[in-house]
Amino acid sequence: MGTHHYNLAEQFEFTGKVRNLSIIGIVIGLAAIGYGFASGASERTFANLLLMAYYFACVCMSAAFFLAVQFVAQAGWSASILRVPQAMAKTLPFAVIILLLVIGLGLYSHNLYHHWHAEGLIDPNSPNYDSLIAGKSVFLNVPFFMTRQVVFLGIYSIFAYSVAKWSYNEDLNGGLESYRKSFKNSCIFLVIYGFTTPIFAFDTIMSLEAHWFSTMFGWYNFAAMWVSSLAAIAVILILLRKAGYMSWVNNSHLHNLGQLIFGFSIFWTYVWFAQFLLIYYANMSEETVYFYKRFESYEFWFYLNLAMNFLAPLLLLMDRDNKRSEKMLLFVSIVVLCGHWVDYYQMIMPGIFEHGTKDGSGFGVIEIGVALGFLGLFTFTVLNALSKKALAPKNHPFLQESLHHHL
Repeated sequence: MGTHHYNLAEQFEFTGKVRNLSIIGIVIGLAAIGYGFASGASERTFANLLLMAYYFACVCMSAAFFLAVQFVAQAGWSASILRVPQAMAKTLPFAVIILLLVIGLGLYSHNLYHHWHAEGLIDPNSPNYDSLIAGKSVFLNVPFFMTRQVVFLGIYSIFAYSVAKWSYNEDLNGGLESYRKSFKNSCIFLVIYGFTTPIFAFDTIMSLEAHWFSTMFGWYNFAAMWVSSLAAIAVILILLRKAGYMSWVNNSHLHNLGQLIFGFSIFWTYVWFAQFLLIYYANMSEETVYFYKRFESYEFWFYLNLAMNFLAPLLLLMDRDNKRSEKMLLFVSIVVLCGHWVDYYQMIMPGIFEHGTKDGSGFGVIEIGVALGFLGLFTFTVLNALSKKALAPKNHPFLQESLHHHL
């Protein structure tokens, strides 16, 4: 099919029902947050804010990772769909600000990270003294903790913003200068990202349960954030195509995304099972407490997590035709996105509420409302960014390969 059939200058118009629904979602989220604080459930509200702010930031920073991988691999298939992950990457600085605010306020109010940030924990003369936390205090202290958050998230944001800017400059000026910048900086970014994302996950999520640790936890989180971002890219692309945009996206592009979602869902399961098996086999009380809490008070969520993030992609995307089907890939991608909300819920809630619903956690208006609020915020910010530029990177050196992509 010739490229002259495609309108490479087309732009997405962010108006109408989608825009209104995203704003309604944001309003619902704000109302749920207000309700949570007004009803005295501040700790539960902060837990949900952390869950969704972390999820929001992870999906956006993994979109920057997607871009870096495509440039370093010099991939041709993805050239025509890069505007979607670029819009997600452009949103990252905003997501980072929200996450830093949630973490900072959670520390200040002692609604988050109270396992290691509480009065007297590192003072030998205090009745609250905890020798284990004191031993970790060189690393787990507020100034160093917040410095790591700002530095890591700042680096991700700078790259995410820059790689989108270079792509837009490429549209204006042509040539290979912008592409070479993207390639060189992507190589540097991938090294930094690979070494720092496990530490970022250790800090933001694992330190909620500072007495427990797992060296596999960082890679478990990496797999979760990566496959969630792939699913978000797939959902946006399919819905854009259904709305009449990006007609050059074909079933082979969907097939590639389906392969990645399928493969990394299996990788997520592998890391999850490896972490579980090592702890189960060793049967050491300081390690098994992590899964004991999840079996005791969160058993339904524990098994739902595996069903949505392992069984659904495995059974529904194993078939080649399903990977190429808009309906099936859209359905599985939505299941995976919801599944990793369950995954983060499993990571966060038992660490804050050790006895489940007995001490304040649960599932209800706050959880649903905050999730809808962040879904609306993600939709509004990403689609607004997407509407600012043409949907095709017209001077990308591999654009023609992508327009003729066929598997």
